Amino acid sequence: MQMLNRVQHDVYLTEGLVLVYTIDMINWKNELNSEQLTAVSYQGGPMLVLAGAGSGKTRVLTYRVAYMIEEFKVPSENILLLTFTNKAAGEMVKRVTGLTNQDIGFGGTFHSYCAKILRRHGYLIGVDPNYTIYDEDDRLNAIKMVMKEQNIDPKLIKAPSVAASISSAKNEMLMALEYSNIARGGYQEQVAKIWVAYEMMTNKFHALDFDDLLIAGVRLLETEEGKRRLQAQFSCVLVDEYQDTNKCQYKLTKLLVDNQEKPNLTVVGDFSQAIYSWRGADFRNLLMLERDYPKIKIAKLTTNYRSGQYILDAAYGVIENNTEHPILKLLANQVGGEKVKLIEVRDEKEEARVVKDTAARAGQGKVAVLYRTNAQSRAIEEELIKHGMPYTLVGGTKFYERKEIKDILAYLKVIANPDDGVSWKRIETVGKRRMEALRGWVQRYTGEQPLAERETSWILKEVLVATDYLSLYDEKDENDLMRLENIKELLTVASEFADLTAFLENVALVQSEAAKEIKEESRLVLSTIHAAKGLEFETVIIVGMEEGIFPHSRSLMEKSQMEEERRLCYVAMTRAKRELYLIYARNRLFFGQRDAGVPSRFLMEVPESTLERGKRRGVINEERIKIVSDEEVGMAARGDFAEIDSW
Repeated sequence: MQMLNRVQHDVYLTEGLVLVYTIDMINWKNELNSEQLTAVSYQGGPMLVLAGAGSGKTRVLTYRVAYMIEEFKVPSENILLLTFTNKAAGEMVKRVTGLTNQDIGFGGTFHSYCAKILRRHGYLIGVDPNYTIYDEDDRLNAIKMVMKEQNIDPKLIKAPSVAASISSAKNEMLMALEYSNIARGGYQEQVAKIWVAYEMMTNKFHALDFDDLLIAGVRLLETEEGKRRLQAQFSCVLVDEYQDTNKCQYKLTKLLVDNQEKPNLTVVGDFSQAIYSWRGADFRNLLMLERDYPKIKIAKLTTNYRSGQYILDAAYGVIENNTEHPILKLLANQVGGEKVKLIEVRDEKEEARVVKDTAARAGQGKVAVLYRTNAQSRAIEEELIKHGMPYTLVGGTKFYERKEIKDILAYLKVIANPDDGVSWKRIETVGKRRMEALRGWVQRYTGEQPLAERETSWILKEVLVATDYLSLYDEKDENDLMRLENIKELLTVASEFADLTAFLENVALVQSEAAKEIKEESRLVLSTIHAAKGLEFETVIIVGMEEGIFPHSRSLMEKSQMEEERRLCYVAMTRAKRELYLIYARNRLFFGQRDAGVPSRFLMEVPESTLERGKRRGVINEERIKIVSDEEVGMAARGDFAEIDSW
């Protein structure tokens, strides 16, 4: 509860009139704990706030802005607040306005800030003030146009993969010609050729994509006049989620306070919540701060206002196995709390039933089911739909509504019913060449056993080969990889049905029941862990806690990737306020194949003292399990950060 003092202020208007109004003044000591107050009130130059999960970082950022305005008398229009989402920026700006009755100079994302300054000052580096911003679709279409002009076969080199390669290079501050000079091998040389032409096209059209906005913002600040203007405009800079910054964002932040005797820079971050390296983020930017600002103040927020101590200790037991970065140990503000429930289930069907039953008997508040990959939602969705249990899917599309699933179902529907005009129309939009390939494949089996009576999984695999549908997606692209995993999960469903007709009937029934769901927001949430970052729930159920699923198979032989998987597990566990369930299966039908499940190494790392075995009880027999240890996937790095281990 806010403790506020009422203070009158006089505002003198024209013609001698005086307006008296009252604003709320903050009692800082009553509003903040000692760690928070230290961070909020520091006045001595740059500061890094290491904010653990649930420690009130948003509160600290907003109150620090308010403190600057009220106590340091910084003009509000001179304050710049940079975040990673417009939603977060909007919430913080609103809170600051509520606390101070003043609007800050700018609060928003790095991209929106760069867009703003380029409109006004971009001419200094040759940027047309009326430039167009290309979103992801615009960029992809432009790359496809270039590839068509260069007669590049889209089957051999895919536009999304090219776009991802260009974006990764831009995140490292590379330009097209620079990339061309270092490109090695056929693929990189092709990307370089496409990129040069793409850059010429965007220059001609006066367009900037999202990556260009950041690069151009840095270029603007690298000019003496640009730096002078922007530093004069914003004397105080605050950055949220600094562990998620890429090289461009790091450089932009540095330039905003460059050459200042005591830079008024505040950054907030947490090494243990860095989970976006796949899109260019680098948590080492936090480490660079000590090099850039040797006298930087390090403030720590270690009191957690979200979870019970058992949950925090369980999460710490996992994350403390990382050796590439410092780790905060958190203490719960609340007394007591429930132990973490560890449940072994027979297979994915029992896992779905456990999720349904657990969610049904959970008390008040939100319940979240978190999983590593989108494809894992399918079995759980079907179980919930079958029992009429409404749910909300966060950051994704329901399984049978996903584009790739609907495409493949259309192929299967015309095999079962060649007169299905609606499905033929969808198939045509996927590609006429693929449509003709499907017709040819069907004709080869004319006169034999009706295709619809054959084993569904065989039909599906053959259709994918005949139409070359999988070539639409590239495993190197993160979004395409998710689509390929969804297709493999569809194979899992198909393997459970002897014939195609029964399979399609089941899909239709599932879709029909899903359509009847109550449209209002449900208290049950299904989400990938990435999409759940920044959220909190009374009850969290983490499913698929098996080697190869979580941690993901792609991370098993790469130390840095394994550490990111562990950070992802930490983020998932620290979403829970009251209850946390960890579920693993003895065997799982996954991607069309039933395999024995090996419990995740992360389960081994959870301290036994924090655990309570569930009703479907299973003891993890470590002797029967062979897990590739972290030491085997890379050299341990203990001691690398000796100077900052005390953080």
